[in-house]
Amino acid sequence: MSVTLPILYSFRRCPYAMRARMAIAMSGLQVTLREVVLRDKPQEMIALSQKGTVPVLQLTDGTVIDESIDVMLWALQHNDPEDWLTPEIGSLDDMRALIAENDDDFKHHLDRYKYATRYEDVDPLAHRQQGEVFLQGLEKRLATSSFLFGEHITLADIAIFPFVRQFRIADEAWFDHAPYPHLQSWLKWLMESELFLSVMRKYAQWKRGEDGVIFP
Repeated sequence: MSVTLPILYSFRRCPYAMRARMAIAMSGLQVTLREVVLRDKPQEMIALSQKGTVPVLQLTDGTVIDESIDVMLWALQHNDPEDWLTPEIGSLDDMRALIAENDDDFKHHLDRYKYATRYEDVDPLAHRQQGEVFLQGLEKRLATSSFLFGEHITLADIAIFPFVRQFRIADEAWFDHAPYPHLQSWLKWLMESELFLSVMRKYAQWKRGEDGVIFP
């Protein structure tokens, strides 16, 4: 490639990678995207981050960022045209606290609800009910504002919504008839947004010796 760009290892359907790609796209920055197949992870990615999970971002100076929230912050601290880091309600720390709740407790129950066969002696409906505690908190927020921290999208909306999307995918009929009308509308709007659709384009698996594709 004629221009040296940061390299982003990503997997299209991973919610952590989704939120990283959305932040990068919003920031106006460009990266070289290398699409990963999780059952065939490239050694180049493993060498950068032994966690073996996406996203992994290698900056042009060699710095490696392998936490999705840190990738989001890296992008938005360069350029934040829609003020994702500046909520109308609360603070960046408040947003990060809600995101941490999503990434910890809610993700624990989401995995055991959506992928129950991967776990021994798991009752998926019990974990759905536990996950609903988090959803109920989101519904309460969205009953009083269009987005989680006010009337414009923030870091929290983009960081959390891919996981709520996964929760819905586990049983769409149940989710769409559950008593969460504000959450359902919020999720539908985000899933249909131009930004989300733009970062969900399909890419071929990256192979050693290839550059990757410029994203976005």
